[in-house]
Amino acid sequence: MTKVSDYTGSPEILGGRVKTLHPRIHGGILARRDVPQDLTDLEANQINPIDLIVVNLYPFQQTIAKPGVTRPEAIEQIDIGGPAMVRASAKNFAHVTILCNPNQYGSYLEELRQNGSPSIAFRQNCALQAFEHTSAYDRAIADYLLKQGSGGAGEQGAGEQGEGLPDRFSLSGEKMQQLRYGENPHQPAAWYQTSPSGWTAAKQLQGKELSYNNLVDLEAARRIVAEFPVSAPDSEAAAVIIKHTNPCGVALGSSLVEAYTKAFNADSTSAFGGIVALNRSIDAATANELKKTFLECIVAPGCDAEAAEILAAKSNLRVLVLPDLTQGEKELVRQIAGGFLIQTADDQIANPTEWKVVTDRQPTESQLAELLFAWKVCKHVKSNAIVITRDRTTLGVGAGQMNRVGSVKIALEQAGDQSQGAILASDGFFPFDDSVRTAAAAGIGAIVQPGGSMRDAESIAAANELGIVMVLTGIRHFLH
Repeated sequence: MTKVSDYTGSPEILGGRVKTLHPRIHGGILARRDVPQDLTDLEANQINPIDLIVVNLYPFQQTIAKPGVTRPEAIEQIDIGGPAMVRASAKNFAHVTILCNPNQYGSYLEELRQNGSPSIAFRQNCALQAFEHTSAYDRAIADYLLKQGSGGAGEQGAGEQGEGLPDRFSLSGEKMQQLRYGENPHQPAAWYQTSPSGWTAAKQLQGKELSYNNLVDLEAARRIVAEFPVSAPDSEAAAVIIKHTNPCGVALGSSLVEAYTKAFNADSTSAFGGIVALNRSIDAATANELKKTFLECIVAPGCDAEAAEILAAKSNLRVLVLPDLTQGEKELVRQIAGGFLIQTADDQIANPTEWKVVTDRQPTESQLAELLFAWKVCKHVKSNAIVITRDRTTLGVGAGQMNRVGSVKIALEQAGDQSQGAILASDGFFPFDDSVRTAAAAGIGAIVQPGGSMRDAESIAAANELGIVMVLTGIRHFLH
């Protein structure tokens, strides 16, 4: 083995920042073996041709994923010489093999066993992977700097571009897992990793392989349970049960088993085959309840040994541990024909002190806390969304209807007699007072909605006439 500095005759300088950026390295990589002048230049400069390059780039993505990493620490993990060698090798794939991922080593050795040397097809495929690799690496750096803002070194300034969305946006990821299929069996699907955080960091303790629909539902469950972080003052245990990206049961409790039991009983029929997210580590009492029904997946920030042993009895049940359920993507992407749409995540934190009570009747302290719970859940229900709650538990959920009246009727029908004195949340305003009157007739005691309709006055008048509380948040939470 020969050290780079011995081969080039130049010492590493700038604390290792400059070592491979040298003609004896890049000349050996870029020389075309079928061009006489290139070979003459190599001989004249005592440069050996290099046929194989193996490069592992500095771990930039892994570094920025660590909590509390500083900007200078991140910047030091921006590789310069590595990507230069990767790109040079990929450009000259006609003569050079570039391996930039350890998962290529096995296939490279198989090429040597079968052919004596890598085929041109293999080298070209490696070059393709190399350019994809450096593209994703550069994208991660650009995204990081964009989020850091355009302030000077050590600053956290936002800058004009950092305050909105960039003029150019690209999305790349590394294929992490081939999925059995997508939403339906005839749709091929795969899972791509864009960073080492999020679901990539989850540990699956048991169960079958995750499916496309599992992952989509798990993310929907994560977003709701993130509304109830354990770090919040006076936080309670939270349980979320998802079916087809909509919550069928959400509840808070003084213990995790209480929260889950309340969420399950909110709609035990829909909970069958559901996805469960919990904001605290699974304990034995909760595990015993979880195993009583068929569930697809469970995710929590932890799972103690006794709980894991209890759940192991249901070998097909997927149990995941994701230590941080609060961190999600800041930009959401949706494809359309010929392009894609980007929006920032709807992660605005509800602040009841900014809400406006618009009725004569004022909410009690207990009602205000319930209104906040209902509002947080409603935010994650497909529009038109109506959520009815009591005792920090969903009673009825009306989701995805073409008109708000339909959602109100579904939620009230599901809640039944429990609507008496309950809370109703609506993700959008009421265009007419009919939904207010329907809610009041069912016994609803207070309503929270964004307001903003030209007919707000009619809805407010109806609430006053019927003696119920109405609070306007000034914030809409449509989820299409």
